[in-house]
Amino acid sequence: MRSMEIKDKPEDIHIESIENLSDTSEEVENVAGSEQLQQELEIPDSLKHMSSDELAAFDKKVTRKIDLRILPALVWIYILNYLDRNNIASSRLGGLEEDLGLVGNQYQTCISILYVGYILMQIPSNMIVNKLNRPSLFITIIMFSWAIISTCCGAVQNYAGLLVIRLILGFVEAGFFGSALYYLSCWYTRKDLSFRNAVLYSGSLFSGALSGLIAAGIIDNMDGSRGLRSWRWLFIIEGAITVFTVPFTYFILPDMPHNSKFLTEQERDLVLWKLRKEVGQDDSDQLNEESYWTTFLLAIKDIKVWSITGILSFLVAACGVTNFFPTVVETLNFDRITTLGLTVPPYILAVIATFIWARHADKTGERFLHVTIPLVLSMISFIIAVATMNTGARYFSMCLMIPSLYCSYTTILSWMSNSVPRPPLKRAIALSLMNCLSNSTSIWNSYLYPTSSAPRFLTAFICNIVFVLCSIIITVILRLRLRVLNKRIENGTMNWEKELGRGNDGSKVNSDFRFLI
Repeated sequence: MRSMEIKDKPEDIHIESIENLSDTSEEVENVAGSEQLQQELEIPDSLKHMSSDELAAFDKKVTRKIDLRILPALVWIYILNYLDRNNIASSRLGGLEEDLGLVGNQYQTCISILYVGYILMQIPSNMIVNKLNRPSLFITIIMFSWAIISTCCGAVQNYAGLLVIRLILGFVEAGFFGSALYYLSCWYTRKDLSFRNAVLYSGSLFSGALSGLIAAGIIDNMDGSRGLRSWRWLFIIEGAITVFTVPFTYFILPDMPHNSKFLTEQERDLVLWKLRKEVGQDDSDQLNEESYWTTFLLAIKDIKVWSITGILSFLVAACGVTNFFPTVVETLNFDRITTLGLTVPPYILAVIATFIWARHADKTGERFLHVTIPLVLSMISFIIAVATMNTGARYFSMCLMIPSLYCSYTTILSWMSNSVPRPPLKRAIALSLMNCLSNSTSIWNSYLYPTSSAPRFLTAFICNIVFVLCSIIITVILRLRLRVLNKRIENGTMNWEKELGRGNDGSKVNSDFRFLI
């Protein structure tokens, strides 16, 4: 018995020692992970000699340098993108329907068919950008392609030709906006992103203003020039401008922060450090053990992705009014040129309002109210539009309608990047999924605006009120969800693998990180 007791003791001691060793190794791993995270978040050697004031001044200088290099180019490209996509709205006033013999819903079908191609290429295009890490090359190629196709719209002879050209145009154009959103999210921190997205989207608002002015000039002065109707000149001239711009795009746009050549090494260190410090990880997929397919599944299983996609989808359904804005303004019963001129002020107001609103959203870091307040104002604008036939009141509603819709829109675009900060591939897929599904509403919402429903467009505007209300409801749901997730982060109960993918236990995530609400 004594020998057995002596024999058993060493075994107990051995088992206990293994358990202690295991606990110790876990502690060592946690400490090592914490030390590694601390090292990664430490200021780079090239910046250590700077005081806090010098670092802040240098940061401001570098951000301005990036802004001046990227934003004007993207805005100009988006202006051209929107002009080439939506010049069909102005061409309607130039006799397109009569010349091509469009009847019934054929014009609406030509509007909506673009979004079929647009939807099909959204997710693949963003995955390509993420893989290539060469947005300058990718954007240049798709820009040249859509320019040629858009110019060809001026040569169509019938309904079938216009339908095919619009389908191909949507397929090619799909790569720009989603990749531009992803591109900006790779250069700017979450709190800087809302204003930059607003600046990007100002391109579409500027184009809304410019298209009216350009169309008024072409339709009034070039009808019959060289034997061509004015609407054909509209497609040809605007397409040619895009073709001429293509070479400049390639040489001006930088690629990603880590492989850009226009920044010095010190400037590059600052940009990468800021991005890394914000979440606790660099903006790369090195820590992501997921494949392209499993990262796609990671994105579509995320409730946040679907919530923001839902908010934007209903809002875009209401924004369908912009595809018919010249037609809506025409119900004020002014002549054709005055009507085109009256489409300009609402878009100018929208540019100013979105800049101010997005800047305030970035300064405060708040998202919920910056989405819901404009949505409420847009509901009011639609109510006024259907409640009265007074010319002044209806035009006031149109001037309120466009700015309020897009103040909310630009904030929602940033909210996706804020809510899906890492890994980059998941963010790219989430952005393209949002852009893809939200634009799918444009396939059918064009049928809400038949000419026969003028001047009130009662069905369309009542539907828009319901769409906006649905966006507000989902925004409230998203707010509640993000508060729950932030509470889990504070309590240390957050499932980071579910959020960031396999191989991410949260040890690399900055302890100060919270989702913006």
